[in-house]
Amino acid sequence: MHPSSALIICFAVALAASACAAIPRPEHPRPDFERQSWLNLNGEWEFEVDEAGDGEARGLTSGKRLAQRILVPFCPESKLSGIGITDFMKDVWYRRTFELPKSMTGRRILLHFGAVDWHARVWLNGTFVGEHRGGYVQFSFDISPYLRRGANELVVHAHDDTRSGLQATGKQAHSQNSEGCVYTRTTGIWQTVWLEAVGEAAIRNFSLVPDPAGKRLIFTGSVDGPLTGTTVRVTAFAGDKAVAVETVPANWRNTLAVLRLPSVRLWQPGKPYLYTLTIEVIRKGKVTDSVRSYFGMRTLAIEGNRFLINGKPVFQRLILDQGFYPDGIYTARTDEDLKRDIELSMAAGFNGARLHQKVFEPRLLYWADKLGYIVWGEYPSWGVNLADQAAVAHVANEWRQVVERDRNHPSIVGWCPLNETGPGNAVAAAQLILGLTQVMDPTRPYLDTSGYVHLDPRTDVYDCHDYDQNPDSFAARYAGFGQTGTRPYNNNLSDARSAYLGQPYFVSEYGGIRLKTDRDTGEPGWGYGQTDLTGFIERYKGLTDALLDNPNMFAFCYTQLTDVEQEQNGIYFYDRKAKYDPALLRAINARPAAYETQGPRVRSVRWRAVVPTSREIAQTWRYTIDNPGDGWYRPDFDDSSWSEAPGGFGAEGTPGSVVRTEWKSGTIWLRRTFVLSDLDFELAALDIHHDEDAQVFINGKLVANLSGYTGRYEEVEATRALREALVAGTNVMAVHCRQTTGGQYIDVGVLFGKDEKR
Repeated sequence: MHPSSALIICFAVALAASACAAIPRPEHPRPDFERQSWLNLNGEWEFEVDEAGDGEARGLTSGKRLAQRILVPFCPESKLSGIGITDFMKDVWYRRTFELPKSMTGRRILLHFGAVDWHARVWLNGTFVGEHRGGYVQFSFDISPYLRRGANELVVHAHDDTRSGLQATGKQAHSQNSEGCVYTRTTGIWQTVWLEAVGEAAIRNFSLVPDPAGKRLIFTGSVDGPLTGTTVRVTAFAGDKAVAVETVPANWRNTLAVLRLPSVRLWQPGKPYLYTLTIEVIRKGKVTDSVRSYFGMRTLAIEGNRFLINGKPVFQRLILDQGFYPDGIYTARTDEDLKRDIELSMAAGFNGARLHQKVFEPRLLYWADKLGYIVWGEYPSWGVNLADQAAVAHVANEWRQVVERDRNHPSIVGWCPLNETGPGNAVAAAQLILGLTQVMDPTRPYLDTSGYVHLDPRTDVYDCHDYDQNPDSFAARYAGFGQTGTRPYNNNLSDARSAYLGQPYFVSEYGGIRLKTDRDTGEPGWGYGQTDLTGFIERYKGLTDALLDNPNMFAFCYTQLTDVEQEQNGIYFYDRKAKYDPALLRAINARPAAYETQGPRVRSVRWRAVVPTSREIAQTWRYTIDNPGDGWYRPDFDDSSWSEAPGGFGAEGTPGSVVRTEWKSGTIWLRRTFVLSDLDFELAALDIHHDEDAQVFINGKLVANLSGYTGRYEEVEATRALREALVAGTNVMAVHCRQTTGGQYIDVGVLFGKDEKR
């Protein structure tokens, strides 16, 4: 049975009074773990907001009608739910009845919840069945002992304290209203609820490890129930043809089978091939459980700074996808909407996504598998107090469940449990704990945190976030790394543990450009560097080309796929309508990347300061805070009226600064002369710390135009510009720096470099 036949099954086992089409989200929620005998419990439930949190004391666990009606699986904040309450709801209750179809009677019945945010407690016919903490993963109960003939009463209580610090909330707002880059909350049930029938022995979970080189698939399964006399039969199909089968004894959590394929068709980005897989548990000659799944044959590996897919460097052109919907919040209205999001991304030339600050439902991953779309599996870590041991324990436990649930999807190419973490021992400890991901799934690279401070030296890949809107300064920031493969841009080097150790590197957030449109979105809205379409395309191309042209950059991730409420920097509007022809971006994104066409460019460069900064020894500059007028940067400009003082210039407390002369105005102009006896260099760079925008001229020629701020001294590769500007003998450096908010600082020097291996 193909996954697409789930609708047919639904007709066979759905409630007799309802047509399958009337059930929201009627498809089987787990096409990677699908049983034929199942019952979808989506639809109308009773619902009540428990303002006082005393629902159990009031007897809501059984026999009490609830005040409202809700359409499951949509959260009560959403329009689709029929409720639409967007205020905080710490406690909510759900109630419905169901009858088992005759085809499911006489067997063990498993009750599954796709996801309930956050602490779920479940009663069946007045008996407490169990509980689960964590808002993003599936959990299940064997409810066979509590079932009765005829109608069965199912009651669910969800406790969701978004502001507690104990639970992951991702991009759910902690203030009453959506604001900035956090949005409308999700409370309670937000994925499908369903029943499945199994026999006395059944598959609990399984992992699949493809080995294309060995033409084999390695299966490890966990079996619930009696093991004596029980076997597991695993069969692989290419199309409708069985191409490999093995039957092995059931062995609790370590049921091993190796399927040897006569030939291998690879799963590749943009060119996916999926084999069908059936797993049957057989006891005393009878099939007691049958699961349908699928798999893709592909490998992932890291060699030096190369991230390889099927042994080849494939540049990952990623989009940031936050998985929000105008009418369903966390939940797509239809399965087709999930597929369409991927198709919209691919239409703009992206081959994958960071599934950002949310654990996406398995149906989205299924479509990624089907369409050959690569994704990074993440965790919604925002909202968690990482200094609280209980909170970190909740995170570690739920993250384990995420990896276990999703590890068989070929589309997932990496794991990242944290986002934009700061320094400190609590964060370092959390990163180390979550580093166990490398043991849970040794087949995929692990990124300790996306952006900011990397404190786990074991992280397999390394990244940064960079929203610089100036293509020139953006390119300059990574040019040196493209030449040497060392010392890439790091959001924060305040902790020595955050050092780069030669891993594959990418910019995992950039852009976020807001396009000026005439459409009224109903929100004030924000985004970076608002511009018209011509300016948008020009800036997008400049930023993206800088990454595509860097041979040591294995990926990028542009922010973002769609607008989300007030954050209006998406490729598409929030309702998924196009802002412009996505082919405009596809033409920029789809060209070959240097990473794919060139080998790694890694060199050990010995730098020497030919024009020192004031970091170690004060250097004298002439400066003014009054606009000096035209020509201030030319060598022959008369700066005799300017003040003279030692660098660096800035405000005390600016990170990474060495302030020797206070500067607190909005702008400053500086000049200094220096003498070079020779121009013997292979590479040249500015040694600069700027906060914020800075222009650097040498002998009247612009050698760097940098925006944003650095937070430390950085090597900005400028070999070509410096070679054209510098002369043997006397040179003049002129610098202009502009500051708007926060810290401020400026200091500049010049470095010459040679490859130590030559």
